[in-house]
Amino acid sequence: MNESEFILVGATTKASEQFIYYLKFKGLPFAVVTNNKQEQQHLSEIGADHAIVLDTTEHETWIAPKYRIGKIFLFESSLSLCCRYLQIIRKWSSKPVYVITERDNARFIYKGLGADHVIYSKTGNVSFLLD
Repeated sequence: MNESEFILVGATTKASEQFIYYLKFKGLPFAVVTNNKQEQQHLSEIGADHAIVLDTTEHETWIAPKYRIGKIFLFESSLSLCCRYLQIIRKWSSKPVYVITERDNARFIYKGLGADHVIYSKTGNVSFLLD
């Protein structure tokens, strides 16, 4: 990973929180994406210093951040929200996009929207993807 690139995390699950703790531990630059201020506050409390708050209904607000985005990790809590995030942020990076899901039937949907890898996991522990 290029030092000037931020890892982008769609963080709305316990597994994503553990992933954020791991990113902090490793000292890797990262940002989180969220669609509401309460979640942004919570993510800030657990160590996310950079947050992108998207209005998923307003296309005009889907502007890429000023910093470069590298790998993208979306932790699915909702099929529709994860799909919307994919539609918005896929074009922000040429690096791989990972969707981490507990559903085994959404793979083709996510692949069709631009995910490079769909990881089926009951635990959500995907820190090995950073090593």
